[in-house]
Amino acid sequence: MAEEAQAPPPTTVAEEAQAPPQLVLLNSMTKTKEPFQPRVEGKVSMYVCGVTPYDFSHIGHARAYVAFDVLYRYLKFLGYEVEYVRNFTDIDDKIIKRANERGETVTSLSSRFINEFLLDMTELQCLPPTHEPRVTDHIEHIIELITKIMENGKAYAMEGDVYFSVDSFPEYLSLSGRKLDQNQAGARVAFDTRKRNPADFALWKAAKEGEPFWDSPWGRGRPGWHIECSAMSAHYLGHVFDIHGGGKDLIFPHHENELAQSRAAYPDSEVKCWMHNGFVNKDDKKMAKSDNNFFTIRDIIALYHPMALRFFLMRTHYRSDVNHSDKALEIASDRVYYIYQTLYDCEEVLAVYREEGMLQERTSSLRYLMESGESLLPRALP
Repeated sequence: MAEEAQAPPPTTVAEEAQAPPQLVLLNSMTKTKEPFQPRVEGKVSMYVCGVTPYDFSHIGHARAYVAFDVLYRYLKFLGYEVEYVRNFTDIDDKIIKRANERGETVTSLSSRFINEFLLDMTELQCLPPTHEPRVTDHIEHIIELITKIMENGKAYAMEGDVYFSVDSFPEYLSLSGRKLDQNQAGARVAFDTRKRNPADFALWKAAKEGEPFWDSPWGRGRPGWHIECSAMSAHYLGHVFDIHGGGKDLIFPHHENELAQSRAAYPDSEVKCWMHNGFVNKDDKKMAKSDNNFFTIRDIIALYHPMALRFFLMRTHYRSDVNHSDKALEIASDRVYYIYQTLYDCEEVLAVYREEGMLQERTSSLRYLMESGESLLPRALP
């Protein structure tokens, strides 16, 4: 008589505690939560869209970069080797306009506010990414990518401008789920009667008087907004990488157009998981410079400890919107004070262990948890 198969012994509490935690992320492409499995075992590649540096950054920007800093830290905590890219869009209509208003060069203005942004990130305890590329340092890669898209019949040139043909890409709008007839000029997409389809968007813009330009096969000009991130992500991470992040306002048109461009050039291009964070709202409206409806990071940390702002942003699930209020910031400030006071008290209580070298280990671990936010990860991640 055949022996009955023996059931595996039950998992013990100790074994469960030793098992590596399973990270689950909501993928904006599939609209479902998925167990995270990196493309290469033990390594994670992540690209997050950065700022357009023409002014001081507001706390809506901080919302994105604190959220992805928590993810970055947690991935490292899990033992992954993480290659994290966060770019600077240092050539843009807004930068050109502001530089002309102030009578300075585009390079001078953008470099100054890049430095200010980096100071803000330091105050918020955001770890530096592996790479922080500037668009103007990657014009050659952008031109190469546009050339490839044109060779594949997915773009066309018109009097020095180059447009992506959305009709040539059947998968267009697969990320956002929009309909093509919903698309209108706007969101950095200018109306142009020369377009084959009003939804076609610029890959390369012909030079205008008084604007910076670079030589290209289509004449002097500068890159469009979306092509920049496609080129930089491919340069640093390859055509297939693990995580692409940004604010939920970037799903369309920016990330939708990135996806189309990248696959039009290289059909095997793929992002394993698209992630998008919520807004910071003021008076129930998204905080935005264009609406003069914002507080800069500097405004807030002049009144509160920088960690209070970080704590305030982390208290809400990263995909949900955060409502700005003085009361919420006061509460966050009180809780940060409580954490620091607890750390101070722990140092006194644990002073007897100094000779055994335990104090530094324990207090530094507590401080690391507080500053990195791992203690709040159940709220900060799905």
